[in-house]
Order: sequence, then structure tokens, then C-alpha cells
Amino acid sequence: MSNPTAAILIIGNEILSGRTQDVNVQFIAQRLARLGIRLEEVRVVPDIPARIIGAVNELRAAYEVLFTTGGIGPTHDDITSECVAAAFGVPLELHEETAEAMRAAWGERVNEARLRMATMPRGARPIKNRASVAPGFSMGNVHVMAGVPRIMQSMFETLEPTLPRGAAIEMRAVHGVGVFEGSIAAGLTEIQNRFPHIDLGSYPYKRGEQWGVALVAKGTDVGALEQAVAEAAALIAAHGVEPVAGEPLAVGE
Repeated sequence: MSNPTAAILIIGNEILSGRTQDVNVQFIAQRLARLGIRLEEVRVVPDIPARIIGAVNELRAAYEVLFTTGGIGPTHDDITSECVAAAFGVPLELHEETAEAMRAAWGERVNEARLRMATMPRGARPIKNRASVAPGFSMGNVHVMAGVPRIMQSMFETLEPTLPRGAAIEMRAVHGVGVFEGSIAAGLTEIQNRFPHIDLGSYPYKRGEQWGVALVAKGTDVGALEQAVAEAAALIAAHGVEPVAGEPLAVGE
């Protein structure tokens, strides 16, 4: 079974300025791995229409699925919806069903600004969610979601049953305290060369005063993953360090 590919487009000046730390990528990446969708690119763009439109068109053509986060709120700088409409060459218009749901839920609090969250490209499909009356939307292979993590996660859960599937992407890991990646780099390259269809990564870490390295294998062939990690464990052991299955726990865990 082949694996569909995906990209994430993060939209917002607040991410680029450092004011807001993105936590959505990790959630989406982990959920995509379960579905067998390979996340191959993450891009961050500012609130500039030409940049957003260009990125949407480039990424939706390059990957089977594109997720966007951010820029669908009620303020002037929330311009994702109109940019996606422009990318697809369709008008942006009020989605009446969504507008009625907002009026029913919010009553007199519904104003022109809030109705911006009910506007979508013509032909878009709303992504309803339990966290907010305001939905995201799907347009072709582009899925537009909120930047607020709890709302984005609820939107993704609604969207998940409709996404393509592939062979689940599994992970195996081993780590060793007191071994350094420079010491095992050559051996790790040899393991990667023997298992070209998996992704083998080396991740140094520090826990308290102790340094170590975690070796992580990802892929769809479980047998190959387990063999590669067994060889990685032997590589750690060859340097006089006891290999430990899994990734290292944070201090205090």
C-alpha cells in the first residue's frame, strides 16, 4: 500500500514574530502517521495575500493533501479564506447555513466581523467541530483549519474519517546515556544504507547532567524497523553503553 503525502501551511505573522509558539504541527503529524499519510513539508508564511495564494497553489499541486492553520478568525488580518478563494479562482461568499448557526448560537453578538468566519470560497465544504460554531472548510484537497489548538484539533477529528489512508507509519527507538552521535555516525550510516526504505534519525539529548543519543527509525515495514533498531542498539552497546528501548524520558517523568 502506498502512502499519500501531505503538507502543512501555517499562516500568521504571530508565528514568524515568535509571539506565538506553534503546537499544531506535532498533533497533525502524529495523527497523519496513524493514517499512513506521510507529512513531507511544513511551511510558515506571513499575512501577505500573494505569499499565501502562491503557497496554497504550490503545495496543493505538490502533495495529495494540504492542511492550513490560522487566519480564519474575525479580524482584519484573518485573510486565509479570501486567499484560498483566490487560489482556486472562485468568489468568497457568505455560507448561509453557517451564518444561521452562528445567529442561533450567538444571537445579537453576531456582527459583521463575526460573519467573516462564515465566509468561504464558493463550493467549499464546512469542517464543523465541537469546539466552536465557526467551522473550517475544505476546498479540493485543501483543508483550512483554525490556528487555536483546541479548535484545530476538533476540526481535524471531524475531518479525519474523510482523509486518504496508507500503510501505518510506525516508529521504533533506542537510546543510550553517555554515547555521543559523533562516535556512532559512521555505523549509523551503514545501518541506514542497509535499510534504505526507512527513515533513521539520531537525536542528541541531555537529561540533568547526562548526555546521550536517541536513535529513531520510522517507516511502514515493521520487520525492517525492528531489525534496524536492533542493529542500532548493538551499535550503542559496542561503545560500552547499555542500550535502552524507546525514547528517553524527560527529567521528572
